[in-house]
Amino acid sequence: MPVTHTPARGAGAPVSGEQQRSHPPWGNGFEALRRQDPELAGLLLAEAERQATGLQLVAAENFTSPAVLAALGSPLTNKYAEGYPGARHHGGCELVDLAERVAVDRAKALFGAEHANVQPHSGTAAVLAAYAALLHPGDTVLALSLRHGGHLTHGSPANFSGRWFDFANYGLHEDTGLIDYAQLRVLARDRMPRAIVCGSISYPRHPDYAAFREIADEVGAYLVVDAAHPIGLVAGGAAPSPVPYADVVCATTHKVLRGPRGGLILCGARLAERIDRAVFPLTQGGAQMNTVAAKAVAFGEAATPAFTAYAHQVVANARALAAALAAEGLLIATGGTDTHLITADAAPLGLDGATARRRLAAAGVVLDTCGLARGGVRGLRLGTAALTTQGMGEAEMVRVAALMGAALRGEARDGAVRAEVAALAGRFPPYRSHM
Repeated sequence: MPVTHTPARGAGAPVSGEQQRSHPPWGNGFEALRRQDPELAGLLLAEAERQATGLQLVAAENFTSPAVLAALGSPLTNKYAEGYPGARHHGGCELVDLAERVAVDRAKALFGAEHANVQPHSGTAAVLAAYAALLHPGDTVLALSLRHGGHLTHGSPANFSGRWFDFANYGLHEDTGLIDYAQLRVLARDRMPRAIVCGSISYPRHPDYAAFREIADEVGAYLVVDAAHPIGLVAGGAAPSPVPYADVVCATTHKVLRGPRGGLILCGARLAERIDRAVFPLTQGGAQMNTVAAKAVAFGEAATPAFTAYAHQVVANARALAAALAAEGLLIATGGTDTHLITADAAPLGLDGATARRRLAAAGVVLDTCGLARGGVRGLRLGTAALTTQGMGEAEMVRVAALMGAALRGEARDGAVRAEVAALAGRFPPYRSHM
């Protein structure tokens, strides 16, 4: 059985749009918004309905628990708290200090880290702080090629990383789609970087953190792991942890971890002060204390047996979906997945990535495109975290793949596929406990 939030959510009677509008998932405070600003209230309700009536396969998205939503909408929103617990620049921080300490302690225990900083506003902010703590402008950094799945913060010329540092790129084997560790070692010996970044927005396999550590040690480089995607699987014991190998681990608290949108940094004690100063005051101002509290809630949820079962179900669902999509004619990168991520090429169906995405969107299936190892081709990137939270299992993944195949083959023109997508989604409402 798929594992969802407590209280459990799973298959049942479809939830109508009227139910979504009458019982929004974020509680009684919505009524004040509806009375004061009906225009914005309408937009929020429309978005809730969109999420509940389609298949949310964006790999970076998930559904938070009602408890996380409650913390985000709490009076902690009102508190300004520049600095750290016990050393704030504003008065009245005694209680938010406790909330941040809870978040830090839970993160350290969850990931086995000596130090955690829970203040970064996003994954990008976390990576920025890591670079600020370890690097000087102009330093050489190695990272995965952007066209092979590197993030913008891994050296994009449009991003601060590419403008401030000298990035060199390693890549993936074109035939297997796996990281080319031999190329990475040669590049490291040639460029002698200050730091090596391990991380991707679309790599469906587990990186060999020990190999990265060995290469970094060989050239005297820091190892920064951008674990934004796998960190939730790490929390649930469904993926290897980078913490024992990395100098700094940067992550997000949403995605599979199922917390609020935000960032997280983990490191050893020797870098703790440098990391903290790089977050505040170097790259950020006041912490968003409502989000910090929501992170604490999510870390607490992730420490439970239910979350462990959930994380493993996410992977089982991804493997089932990948196999079913292959049966529908898509070419699956690396031949499968070990994570929540799947990258697929629709070329065997005669479609490029952008066209495939548009056809799926018209059928109510929401996902992204991404670069593939093969010659600059763009494919599809999707993930199973949100569908698993809704209570779907391997059987539903086979059905999802069939609906996607029908949409990609052009069978969605009469609206039949869109109706079937809505019916499937309606059996697994993301916030059943509020209906």
